[in-house]
Amino acid sequence: MTTLITGASSGIGYELAKLFARNHHNLVLVARSADKLAQISTELQAYGVTVKTMTLDLATPLASKFLFDRLQSENIPIDILVNNAAFGAYGEFAQMPEEVILGQIHLNVTALTELTSLFLPPMLQRRSGRIMNVASTAAFQPGPLMAVYYATKAFVLSFSEAIANELHGSGVTVTCFCPGATHTGFAQRAGMENSRLFKQVGAMSAEKVARDGYRALMEGRTVAISGTRNWIVAESVRFAPRKMVTAISRWVAEKVS
Repeated sequence: MTTLITGASSGIGYELAKLFARNHHNLVLVARSADKLAQISTELQAYGVTVKTMTLDLATPLASKFLFDRLQSENIPIDILVNNAAFGAYGEFAQMPEEVILGQIHLNVTALTELTSLFLPPMLQRRSGRIMNVASTAAFQPGPLMAVYYATKAFVLSFSEAIANELHGSGVTVTCFCPGATHTGFAQRAGMENSRLFKQVGAMSAEKVARDGYRALMEGRTVAISGTRNWIVAESVRFAPRKMVTAISRWVAEKVS
């Protein structure tokens, strides 16, 4: 059995890779950092699995198709697809550079959708497969100061729930996994390490989050939220006025000294 994980060089992706390796899955790991991938490959091969690494920026055009075609040419069928690669950027939308806005959409939405479109048909032919699309608790409400990121994760949630319904009885499951704030390199890259979310509310460990995601995927759950507190918050926004939800979302995102 072979599992493909995008964004596998750090954080949740790396922790998921370790879990799959320990459970005897061969791996295809994709990320932008060749050095990190090489180090991880050496580490995980100690579990007696094969590890293929591919250095790709999935936000670039044709990268997803290149990945699929390469694996097809090498006769490496993918049994489990984990769409984990994503990034966010902090700041007001009107002040954000166009390349940052579109980069989030290309990676978080376009690449995820394209990879799902490419790898799903072979799974359906085999009547066996699992797909995990990593969203976020950001998917459940608007996110002032991270408007594009929150919107991309809302797409991932809606898209995943819809195709999970379409695939019922096909032998293929789709799980949308929604972590909350997690200790990874994400906050630093996004520029939100000093937000109330990370400074005061607190974050979970990537190891614990990955275990929750792995379990949900293997159980075939359609939507899974990591952490009881995150689940309560995500569910509560359904009953609160939208303006109040948006205001609270902004307050949590604002930076504190």
